[in-house]
Amino acid sequence: MKVSYHGHSVVKVETGKYTILIDPFITGNSLCDLKAEEVKADYILLTHGHNDHVGDTFEIAKRNNAIVIAPNELSDYMVSKGIKSHGMHIGGSHMFDFGKVKFTQAFHGSAFTEEDGTMVYTGMPSGILLTVEDKTIYHLGDTALFTDLKMYGEMNDIEIAFIPIGDNFTMGPEDALVAADWIDAKIVVPIHYNTFPVIEQNPEEFVQKVRTGKGEVMHPGNELVL
Repeated sequence: MKVSYHGHSVVKVETGKYTILIDPFITGNSLCDLKAEEVKADYILLTHGHNDHVGDTFEIAKRNNAIVIAPNELSDYMVSKGIKSHGMHIGGSHMFDFGKVKFTQAFHGSAFTEEDGTMVYTGMPSGILLTVEDKTIYHLGDTALFTDLKMYGEMNDIEIAFIPIGDNFTMGPEDALVAADWIDAKIVVPIHYNTFPVIEQNPEEFVQKVRTGKGEVMHPGNELVL
């Protein structure tokens, strides 16, 4: 299994048979190395409905006939736009043909802004525990620090955690270090930084301070083999 990072919160997981995208914000993401019109995906996982996470989901899903897996209200919104989608809720898990998805809490917001400025409520924001080939990946989505992260770490053997460090909209580096301790992942990768001026951070400095697990900066296009 290959896990790659593509700027902001975009993560791709490739098995021998399936390609899974998480939060595919590609168009308008100056840090992303992908091209939306070329991306292949069998499944798209969404943490919440903000435009910088939904990103190019509509175009990619329709072109690939992919299934979107998302919090239920966001899933319903996808279906209303002609997208195949499987809705879930926080605390629930489901076995798919590629592995298991479980949605966790995230303390943030969730609404999609349409082209005319209309804001559509898209349910509760979430993190995602994705277990593929007996390896568990934790994508925290956009979140503040909260103590249940320690429980998630105790309940799961997490191989790699993608943790936001940008501050302002999510936890910043100091809180993210505490989250990394609680989650107790083998590998800690910072995400959701430097896309916009207000979330500029130094990822190298962050990973040097990670106390629990190995901190690793993944530049857009970098991949790990798990």
